[in-house]
Amino acid sequence: MVVCGDDGLAHRLAAELRGVYGEQVTLVVPRSDRMARQPVVGRARASALLDRVSAAVTRAAGNGNGNGNGNGNSNGSDGRAHADGARAAGAPGAVRLQEASEASEAVLAEAGVERATALALVYDDDETNIRAALTARRLNPRLRLVLRLYNRRLGQHIEALLDQAAALASGGADGAVGAVDASTTVLSDADTAAPALAATAVAGTTKVVQTDGLMLRAVERPPPGPGQVADPGLCTLALLSATSSDPAGADGSEGSGDLGPRLLPDEEAVARATGRGTVVLENVSYAGPSLPTGRSGVPLGRLLSRRLRWSVAGLIACVVALAVASMAVTGEPPLRATYLTLLDLFAINDPALGQPIGRQILQLLSGLMGLLLLPVLLAAVLEALGTFRNGSATRKPPRGLSGHVVLLGVGKIGTRVMTRLRELKIPVVCVEGDPEARGLATARRLGVPVVLGDVTQEGVLEAAKIHRANALLALTSADTTNLEAALYARSVRPDLRVVLRLYDDDFATAVYRTLRAAHPHALTRSRSVSHLAAPAFAGAMLGRQILGAIPVERRVLLFAAVDVAGHPQLEGRTIAEAFRAGAWRVLALDARAPGDRDQQPDPESGTGDRPPGLVWNLPPTYVLRPQDRVVLAATRRGLAELLGRGRREPSGRLGTSEA
Repeated sequence: MVVCGDDGLAHRLAAELRGVYGEQVTLVVPRSDRMARQPVVGRARASALLDRVSAAVTRAAGNGNGNGNGNGNSNGSDGRAHADGARAAGAPGAVRLQEASEASEAVLAEAGVERATALALVYDDDETNIRAALTARRLNPRLRLVLRLYNRRLGQHIEALLDQAAALASGGADGAVGAVDASTTVLSDADTAAPALAATAVAGTTKVVQTDGLMLRAVERPPPGPGQVADPGLCTLALLSATSSDPAGADGSEGSGDLGPRLLPDEEAVARATGRGTVVLENVSYAGPSLPTGRSGVPLGRLLSRRLRWSVAGLIACVVALAVASMAVTGEPPLRATYLTLLDLFAINDPALGQPIGRQILQLLSGLMGLLLLPVLLAAVLEALGTFRNGSATRKPPRGLSGHVVLLGVGKIGTRVMTRLRELKIPVVCVEGDPEARGLATARRLGVPVVLGDVTQEGVLEAAKIHRANALLALTSADTTNLEAALYARSVRPDLRVVLRLYDDDFATAVYRTLRAAHPHALTRSRSVSHLAAPAFAGAMLGRQILGAIPVERRVLLFAAVDVAGHPQLEGRTIAEAFRAGAWRVLALDARAPGDRDQQPDPESGTGDRPPGLVWNLPPTYVLRPQDRVVLAATRRGLAELLGRGRREPSGRLGTSEA
């Protein structure tokens, strides 16, 4: 395996391939002094803020470590990903490190691309990845390519182009790439991390798998009491170790012996495991307020301001009064009296010379009303034009909004998270300081309210209705901005669910511990994009369609989509016969036609709609056919055995399931 990149994702991916799958990895990165560093703005100011909070917590609680049991944990930062990857790269015999400023043809040849099984190009620049992919495909037509591209539409074209080139270079028919396993997979770290970040805001955990429009969460449930029956949910994924709740058990994995965690147990094992907690899979739905129904145009009530509407109503009332007075003075029928009043109003009637004094006074009053009508009509036209013009601009948060998610930053990551939240029908309000940010066009298209302004300035979060929000997602590129917004939001609403994106490892740890100590009953998360994206990139390099991964104590369960054809452990077997305890378990069947399974949503539509097709709760007697595709849960070893790729044991033991 060859990994080329210039940021923390490359190091994290190399560590994932070596530590989890035991692959031989060559890591190509720039020199350490030329590595792309994520911005950390205003560190002194952020540290001062954190010190003040830490001091307050210490005075109030007597300690500030915040390491007690709670609802949250810190899963790392982008800085930690870089550090872990660097340590993995520096370990003897673990990862071969090659320093190069760019992935040129000479560099790729030196890295062994001609003999490699797969190549991952995860540079932050799309053009660099495309240029290197074209070069690599020429050097090795049988190479499996994984590209990191933000532009999804361009990625689809590049994927088809490189697959076609591989088929032609291998002498196969058009599109016959599968015969040589030289597929091209285009991924985006933003797209990969967005579901987990959105899930954190909705479900409070990243132990979530999302597929076919559903969000599935792994839930740890305590042992049932005497006479009680545990709810199995969709299925039981694992048995927790007997010491998982024992402080001396060290999370249950090391000192539990035979009573350690068991992944994918059968029904008999679950029935015998009395007194042990379980991890079950259940469907997650958003319980907050729903999105307002979409509208095709601008409502009539928004065309005119309230003051202007009152002015128009007053003028109409005056015209009616003048018409009634004209009827009383002249004795004309109602229709003719109204007609004469309108003629006087628009100054196109003959002067009332020689007529009664009352008629002359009414004509003068009607002319005066006509003069007042001109500016009102002009103001109405201007306001209506302004309303239609603002229909293409960003919306403001509606009055009475509550139970929503406040999203800070609509850059590369924030835009994808915003789109995912809208797909889940979750109300979201975005806050962005750059009026030219790339995500504002998407927000306008999706009708997402946006507050433009510096989040650190007073009144900006209030405009986003932070005091009535359910969660805050701070996803800007500046640590200090994310921290300051989180601290202020917690001061307004102490029980607010907060998800922070922090880059520096030590800083993220200090922030998490302090926030947990200051607000022990609130949910706090620190997330790293590279940590969330690396498993999907690693799975693509191994030729697997990994849907997600869920940690269970110190182990991990993978969820993957697998074609039944070519797998004797599945083909021709019933669901019950295909289940292998401790290895894999079929969860769902993709009922779509084979030609529709790889259908991708329109990258520019922002909806992500695709035909639903997964069938859950399959009967145990259903026989799997060669044309079927299934979604299964598997251990790492089990998935490697099922797909016919033996796992090479790494030189060191994996110490945590977060890798």
